[in-house]
Amino acid sequence: MHSSQSDLKNLSPQEKENASSMLLLLGAGLLTIILWNVPYGQFILYPFTILGTWFHEMGHGLTAMLVGGTFHKLELYPNGSGVAYSSLAEGSRLGRAATAAGGLIAPALFGVLLIILGKKRKWAKAGLLGLGGFILLSVLIWVRSLFGFGIMTLLGAAIITIAVKGKDGLRFFMVQFLGIQAWASMYMSVDYMFSDKAHVGGAVHLSDTAAIADQLFLPYWVWGGLISIFAILLLLVSLWVAFRKG
Repeated sequence: MHSSQSDLKNLSPQEKENASSMLLLLGAGLLTIILWNVPYGQFILYPFTILGTWFHEMGHGLTAMLVGGTFHKLELYPNGSGVAYSSLAEGSRLGRAATAAGGLIAPALFGVLLIILGKKRKWAKAGLLGLGGFILLSVLIWVRSLFGFGIMTLLGAAIITIAVKGKDGLRFFMVQFLGIQAWASMYMSVDYMFSDKAHVGGAVHLSDTAAIADQLFLPYWVWGGLISIFAILLLLVSLWVAFRKG
């Protein structure tokens, strides 16, 4: 205990500020996941719930494009749910598995990139401009529900406004906060990662992890565990890069 207290006292002001920022970021992520998984929590965090759904569904659509398929459209609904419509070549089992996994993994990748971009002033501004611009681009190309068109236009414009008009402190905070929101969106419903069914638009579908298992091998809950471990490792790496000395 004495050694730990001594180490804390020997930290420079910048190191103490970095440690506080990292703890605040982790706390925000944990609180977000908790609220998303309690009654009415998704409505308490409503704008971030919609943004989290956007990250998830864009992950599906963009992954489909990466494996040679077509991303047709994205629909977002007022209850916080959404669906991405894509198509792949017949018999593309690996592509279908990757597309299913993309809704879980891609948001984590988006998130850790934004957290890392919060390390420097120019990076933070560029990260916010990039995210806001990409949201607006997605509205023009893929978003096809009236609700989704309206709310994602507002969110994209708000993020760009912060990038252009906000002070450095706000930019640093927002790019990393949005990063932790993107990362946490894979846990918007923790039990979804370890369930074989999902309810979307009143219909029952395979969950993402069950869809992976259906196309490849191993039970769905194993895929849920492996993806969770991978996402946590990504977060730890991003925090090390973003907050390490120098």
